[in-house]
Amino acid sequence: MAVVAAVLALVALGFAVAAWRSQTRIHRRLAGQSATGERARTLAQQVDDEGDTVAFVANPSKPDVAALREAIHRVVAELGLPDPLWFETTVEDPGVGQTRAALAAGADVVVAIGGDGTVRAVAEALVGTGVPMGLVPLGTGNLLARNLDIPVGDPLGALRTALTGSDRTIDVGWLRVLRFEHEVVDDVARAADPQPEGSDAPRDHIFLVIAGLGFDAAMVADTDDALKAKVGWMAYFVSGFKHLRGSRVRVHVRVDDEKPTTTRLRSLLVGNCGRLPGGLTLLPDAVVDDGWLDLAAIDTRAGIAGWAQLFGEVVLQGWGMRNPAQHKIGRIDHRRAREVRIVVPGGEHAQVDGDVVGRVVEVTARVDPGALVVRTA
Repeated sequence: MAVVAAVLALVALGFAVAAWRSQTRIHRRLAGQSATGERARTLAQQVDDEGDTVAFVANPSKPDVAALREAIHRVVAELGLPDPLWFETTVEDPGVGQTRAALAAGADVVVAIGGDGTVRAVAEALVGTGVPMGLVPLGTGNLLARNLDIPVGDPLGALRTALTGSDRTIDVGWLRVLRFEHEVVDDVARAADPQPEGSDAPRDHIFLVIAGLGFDAAMVADTDDALKAKVGWMAYFVSGFKHLRGSRVRVHVRVDDEKPTTTRLRSLLVGNCGRLPGGLTLLPDAVVDDGWLDLAAIDTRAGIAGWAQLFGEVVLQGWGMRNPAQHKIGRIDHRRAREVRIVVPGGEHAQVDGDVVGRVVEVTARVDPGALVVRTA
């Protein structure tokens, strides 16, 4: 087990170095690049002659935002577009209100600049409007950008995609919390008042990539923010080591109109698409615009050995291969649904695209087909 742990630590170190180098390249690009000369002329030819009004909703806590804003104004001017609208998120409002203000101001495109939380907030306000969302990923995971092949680690490349790319309609998922762990609400009261008094979180939580309960959400909840700022998404792995020996969770699951089933597992994932950082694919059959949610029940036994086999399963399915063996100590079981209801009697952490919702007892997740338009390459 010590050997396995050492190997995993070395892999984590390698990824951390790669993340640091990527961040260094971002600073160099922003400091020295602008869309000049032939590249600017090429971009100008791709932009609509009338010139879209572009709004940017940016998370000012990201270290590259100030430099990027200067680059954006250069690119927009070189393309002959109207002066862009600029909105910054706050702790109180991570982007929903700013995006609605952008729409009210006549924005034809709204570009989210930041991490997955900013992307989720902008998307929530754009659902059903038909106004496309562009992405300039500056976060830790940048999950949707990875799944749509939008440049990660190249803000100006992502900006070009946001301004000149093609529009693609995608599905979104919604996680509805019916009961938090701290709430004591009987069925009669919940039927009369579906939003329990005193709840400190929104009822519906949008997710564009993956929502999850169990190990993955606990790992996200326990991740150190300072470490995440230094080494990026590799901080999740550090947190994950702490939870490898955690208890399995008993859950009741009802898929669509089927009868509920009860099982024990480490994590239950509900995904719209399934590609993660580091080239890992958790949901190989998930397609972002197929009108389905993809479920993955993840379980391990036998300590580190089970987790090692699970990691092997993830790597294999990323290469398009599956292990057909029935009795495995680390396994992922897949299926599809349009709606799923999950009850965790003891309560468990829940997350949406890497943002912690809280400890929940009962949730539902559903797909909203074709609800969002996104700018892609």
